[in-house]
Amino acid sequence: MVLCGARRAALRLSVFLLSAIFLFLAAAADDAAHDDESTPKSATCSNRFQLVKVRNWVNGVESANLVGLSARFGASLPRHASEAQQWPSALANPFNCCTNLTSKLSNSIALAKRGDCTFTAKAIVAQAGGATGLLVINNDEDLYKMVCSENDTSIAVTIPVVMIPKSAGDKLTDSLDKGGRVEVLLYSPERPVVDLSATFLWLMAVGTIICASLWAEFIVCEPVDERYNQLEWKDQTGAGMINSENEKEILEINAKGAIIFVIAASAFLLLLFFFMSSWFVWLLIVLFCIGGVEGMHVCLVALFSRICKVCGRKTTSLPILGEVLILSIVILPLCIAFAVYWAANRHASYAWIGQDILVARGDSSGETIPMLLRIPRFFDPWGGYDMIGFGDILFPGLLVAFSYRYDRANRKGIANGYFLWLTLGYAFGLLLTYIALYLMDGHGQPALLYLVPCTLGLIVILGWIRGELSDLWNYGNSQSRDRIVTDV
Repeated sequence: MVLCGARRAALRLSVFLLSAIFLFLAAAADDAAHDDESTPKSATCSNRFQLVKVRNWVNGVESANLVGLSARFGASLPRHASEAQQWPSALANPFNCCTNLTSKLSNSIALAKRGDCTFTAKAIVAQAGGATGLLVINNDEDLYKMVCSENDTSIAVTIPVVMIPKSAGDKLTDSLDKGGRVEVLLYSPERPVVDLSATFLWLMAVGTIICASLWAEFIVCEPVDERYNQLEWKDQTGAGMINSENEKEILEINAKGAIIFVIAASAFLLLLFFFMSSWFVWLLIVLFCIGGVEGMHVCLVALFSRICKVCGRKTTSLPILGEVLILSIVILPLCIAFAVYWAANRHASYAWIGQDILVARGDSSGETIPMLLRIPRFFDPWGGYDMIGFGDILFPGLLVAFSYRYDRANRKGIANGYFLWLTLGYAFGLLLTYIALYLMDGHGQPALLYLVPCTLGLIVILGWIRGELSDLWNYGNSQSRDRIVTDV
């Protein structure tokens, strides 16, 4: 297989290599409610763990919602905010809520720190003090599962018990320490089984593969000028060879190159694991922006050149660069401006749009690395994103694009070719990923686990049945006149 790229093939290869580390689907977060069979259970300690929304008001002004996790024991929370009741909150005294309270908490939700006694003991003390609920403040940002001990065979806790992260607890306790009036409302909304964003992401992934496969057919294969033809079937005779001045940089992928590719990608994964820091994330963001600028530039120049053939013929001469398209010079600043704007506003709620256009989770600094296509969940009360890794599109996409080139070179029809079936196989494999995601309670799934059998497995089976497996394997070798040429 030969990949015919632009002048900066080395840069494109490096960006392509970075994307190879994202071979898995970093999909949706855990479901709003789930069970854990590894934790102790009893008749009075068998609740499902639920994510809890903690709406809070300080002196009558509502603040940003907090997120907590309900305990294995205690009362269940309502699903809708309209069904919940707003209660004032108060600090437990003593703050660990392990011994009898010195002050009553009638009709209040108690705030207590974690530690010094069991969770069930805290809940019983708070309930005995008249509290209508208990918020346990963790000593870090994790949401720890509050379970019963093996000796807790009969627990009479009838109030909801919720753990909140340290930062959320500090915010509430600071307001109370300053004499503020803090009120909270606890409820646990259900996450929809299927969100519309998953459909859009599925369409985006399948559409990207189809467009990439047909790109050469409808865009590049009809050049505005022979000098800019990046995809053309060439004769191997002297009459058909490209002039060395105009020959594009070509990267040929062979077995040796594939092995080096896997080793380099694995090494990069190790770098991510051992050296992940804010500066490393910034390095990835910069590389992402560079690759995004070049990718947008190549696509836009090709599109406008096809729409306006005159624009694709006007050139000018620049120092060092030589002769370049005027259209290319005009479009480049726009692509750079787009990438800079995204980098400056990457934390905004709408930044996912630019990230997907540029084609982009993170460290303790809060920065995110551009590794995914993502779409916000439109109807999920918990928010978040549905995401798919670059590798889940890139690697199956190469195979689907190959099948299209093979069908075209061998003049195969839609039914007796491979492109249609591999496209349907990819779409079905991605659908299986979402089904597995649902069956596994929202835990992220390695999409390639489902995509590889539905694409590579499918082409192997079809090739074997049709007696073309050997031809598929050897297609593109020097013995064959046909060559697979793909724009990087």
